[in-house]
Amino acid sequence: MRHTELVERNWRLSASWINQMSKTPPKFVLCVRNNDCPDLEVRKLYQALPDKHAERDGFLRIVDESGEDYLYPQSYFAAVRLARKAHEAMAACR
Repeated sequence: MRHTELVERNWRLSASWINQMSKTPPKFVLCVRNNDCPDLEVRKLYQALPDKHAERDGFLRIVDESGEDYLYPQSYFAAVRLARKAHEAMAACR
């Protein structure tokens, strides 16, 4: 693949991801294991960003304390359903 094709493809994926983000309410997950990954704290809630490509490959896009998002194995997390008030409070922190 030529460089220009790669840049165009990445731009399309980014635009798709941004569009998807604006339509999707924030999702939160609980870290249940980290396999000695120092970036994650077990028993801590993290925001998971929608990323169909990553999920298809068994990963979640997680926002860490720095505010940056990274891919981690889905098996490190459990989905949680927060009460409306808690969900609003967590969403306001982003």
